[in-house]
Amino acid sequence: MKKGFKVLLCMMMGASLVGCAQSQEKENVTLTIAAAASLENCYKDELIPMFEKDHSNVKIEGTYDSSGKLQTQIEEGLEADVFMSAATKQMNALVDEKLIESSSVVNLLENKLVLITKKDSQTKVTGFHDITQASTIALGDPESVPAGQYAKEALTNIKNYDVVQKKASLGTNVTEVLSWVESGSAEVGIVYATDAASSDKVQVIAEAPEGSLKTPVIYPVAMVAKSKHSEEAKAFIEFLQSEEALKVFEKYGFTINK
Repeated sequence: MKKGFKVLLCMMMGASLVGCAQSQEKENVTLTIAAAASLENCYKDELIPMFEKDHSNVKIEGTYDSSGKLQTQIEEGLEADVFMSAATKQMNALVDEKLIESSSVVNLLENKLVLITKKDSQTKVTGFHDITQASTIALGDPESVPAGQYAKEALTNIKNYDVVQKKASLGTNVTEVLSWVESGSAEVGIVYATDAASSDKVQVIAEAPEGSLKTPVIYPVAMVAKSKHSEEAKAFIEFLQSEEALKVFEKYGFTINK
């Protein structure tokens, strides 16, 4: 039922315009958020509860995976309202396909790419330049995982990706890469700084060398063009830009993109 008709019907039944507006505000909405796997902890643990507390009629459901997989799912008809990716590549592709409301795109966060190992590891690897000393290396699949794409770019630029590729296990998302290093099934792995910060089982060996990445690791967020809940989707995106939300992102290791 259209909102205007609801108001008219409400008033015909004798209710005030204010009363009608209040009844509309209480209409229950389920908002679906498609977000990069590296955002799952801060979304589930803090940001979603914060938003739902101030928007009692909104229930948020999150789906978390590699940005490439989420892009494909949106292209195939996933009924998401908001998309937040771990790279601009996937967002730009969906904008070009007119599946994202281009005017709503906000390049919100920045992350860092880091090399990690298990805390009790005896690895001799000291950084990206000598990563080839490791017997097993975990990377996100560059075909669909932004962290893997960034890792490939950095390693290619320091001219050792061909060797790394022969030793690499490719994860379907960055969370899987982290778990392989945590369990010791991979001697080292490349993840985001926020992923490393979320685990007490790994330690950071080094950040990606300066100049090895041409572009920073940017996290854009936007409304999906076919969202059935555009008002709530826009409200959620505005909330993510608020001071209280940005403090949560910083708590989890993200940098705010200026």
